[in-house]
Amino acid sequence: MTEAAARSTSTDYRAPHRPAVVRFANAVGGGLGWRSSLGPDALMTAAKRRERLDDFGVPPVRAPLQRLVESIEAEAALHPVGRYMTRERLIGVLQNRLRLADHLRRHREVRIRPPTPWLVIAGLQRTGTTYLHRLLASDPSTRSLASWEALAPTPPRGTDRRRSTARRAQGALSFLAPDFFAVHPVEADGVEEDSLLLDLSLYSPVAEATLCVPSYAAWLAQQDMTAAYSLLRDVLNLLEADRRWVLKSPAHLPFLDVLKRTGGDVRVVMTHRDPTATLASYCSMIAHGRGVFSDAVDPEAIGREFLARQSDMILQALDHRRADSSLPVLDVHYDEITRDPVQAVQRIYDFAGWSYDETIERGVRAVIGSHTQHRFGRHRYQLADFGLDEAMVRERYGPYYAHLEDVSGGRA
Repeated sequence: MTEAAARSTSTDYRAPHRPAVVRFANAVGGGLGWRSSLGPDALMTAAKRRERLDDFGVPPVRAPLQRLVESIEAEAALHPVGRYMTRERLIGVLQNRLRLADHLRRHREVRIRPPTPWLVIAGLQRTGTTYLHRLLASDPSTRSLASWEALAPTPPRGTDRRRSTARRAQGALSFLAPDFFAVHPVEADGVEEDSLLLDLSLYSPVAEATLCVPSYAAWLAQQDMTAAYSLLRDVLNLLEADRRWVLKSPAHLPFLDVLKRTGGDVRVVMTHRDPTATLASYCSMIAHGRGVFSDAVDPEAIGREFLARQSDMILQALDHRRADSSLPVLDVHYDEITRDPVQAVQRIYDFAGWSYDETIERGVRAVIGSHTQHRFGRHRYQLADFGLDEAMVRERYGPYYAHLEDVSGGRA
């Protein structure tokens, strides 16, 4: 067993891991009143200057950026280094939008091209979605989003250093939050959630995974996501014109209707697992992520926030399914994925109408063989850490449990 595998994640969420150099920078920055500007105009101007472009395209970025920044300023409690990193991340998103808009202007066929088929994994977090995504992505006839592409889907002018930049980002996260990799490995050359592409519209759930921005999240839940998903479609068309896509993100659950309307030939694989076994794990992931940027991580607030958010997401997905039975959806239980992943993949291929052969199975088995649990450490968590218990979870998710029982044959 490696040293990393023997380590367990911290559950002292109020005292995030903080390297000495970051503590020093925060102390100096705080003492000098160092506050990186997060004003929308300053961010947009910086992005334009770096890219030497001035058109962000559609949908407009100003209004959602303003909402996000207001929420960050009021609620995120960023330390000085966290504030600087947030500024750089937002400028990076805006740079991506500038490059994307420029590319789409020069390649107008992208927006009228019918999208290739999408197979979308859309289960709640910690239900086996990442493992299943990697299994399906092993098929060379499918296309999945790489982490380095998700961070910068269109290349910059000049030398393309997107892969090396993503590897540096991976190393930086490992330095800033080594426990995070035991919760959710982030690998620059691995497959990644396409929700990072929704970030390009700034109508995206990505922010709340790393920052305390509940007012932005509440605002986002009330928005029409059609323009954001249309932009997602354009980016996917830009990246791949021929192969079918295997996508994955829990963020799609509340928007299955929009996903179908904008994506064309869409099939959804919905993964399931008892929320009493998953919610604390996800809250722990949120706490570790927010601890990179803030010294004020409140695990009980996270528990309240995501008890509501996660249950709303899955119940909205079930509502969409009842309202439109024409959307093809396959239910797959977590136990099926972990007990016999080959059979689970075969069932998904049957559902999608795709042929399955020995070449595909070899790729699937290679992923199974390389999937080593706890290789970055053991992830520790419990509901009580977040002010929750099983009764609270079962009450909030009540209508979902009936569906879960049907999916699992009486075994939650």
